[in-house]
Amino acid sequence: MESSEASLAALRWLVEAGADEAVDEVAHDRMARRATAPVRRTALRSSPAKPSSPSLASNDAVLASARDLAHAAQDLAQLRAALESFDGCTLRHDATNLVFADGNPRARIMILGEGPGAEEDRQGLPFVGASGKLLDRMLACIGLDRTSVYISNVLFWRPPGNRTPTGNELATCLPFVERHIELVDPAFLFLIGGISAKTLLGRSEGILRLRGKWAHYQPSGMSHPIPALASLHPAYLLRQPGQKRLAWQDLMALQAAIRSGKDPLLIG
Repeated sequence: MESSEASLAALRWLVEAGADEAVDEVAHDRMARRATAPVRRTALRSSPAKPSSPSLASNDAVLASARDLAHAAQDLAQLRAALESFDGCTLRHDATNLVFADGNPRARIMILGEGPGAEEDRQGLPFVGASGKLLDRMLACIGLDRTSVYISNVLFWRPPGNRTPTGNELATCLPFVERHIELVDPAFLFLIGGISAKTLLGRSEGILRLRGKWAHYQPSGMSHPIPALASLHPAYLLRQPGQKRLAWQDLMALQAAIRSGKDPLLIG
């Protein structure tokens, strides 16, 4: 009985962490299977070519629509409604829920992660799975909780199987993310995860190079820059617990900035 309960607990933890797709214990040799498959010969027929991906013009139209909808939103409720009506991001068709935000929109700290996982997709809230529980503990270490921060992601829908989002998917969501930041107008941004940091800071380095360094982020619609600090994603820390010391250093830097109330890049 105890073994059964332990197995269920382990399975529940994996699902919360986003591992919700089963695979066989033994790998399949797909190439061998193709080699033995009979070759079918058919007569060549002329037919109109089918485009393998959306045209550049259609991509431009989708991005223009995203920018127009985002810019028209005058508050967070309107921005959420715009996202719910927006059909330009293919991720929404496989997702269960739009994952918009959680926490206090009047908070001085806005946290932006990468994208929803399985549990976030089910509940429609960011950081509520295993990564979210770790994030809550991390914030508690510097006296913060979900009443004193505002939490969102750079993607509003879960990529199937928690795969890495494409550049097109990130670009489609970016106008809404920028408007989100403009409407909240936080004092500090805390960017957790490489995708979040690279997308908003326009950088190509990995998160281990970007973390722990303050930078300015300024959406086109804002008159002033916002100090932004990149750090490691809780999902990464669950896989690499030895790196928690680096995340702790970043939390200390964030706490120092909050206490001083000043832009860390302008001090000294």
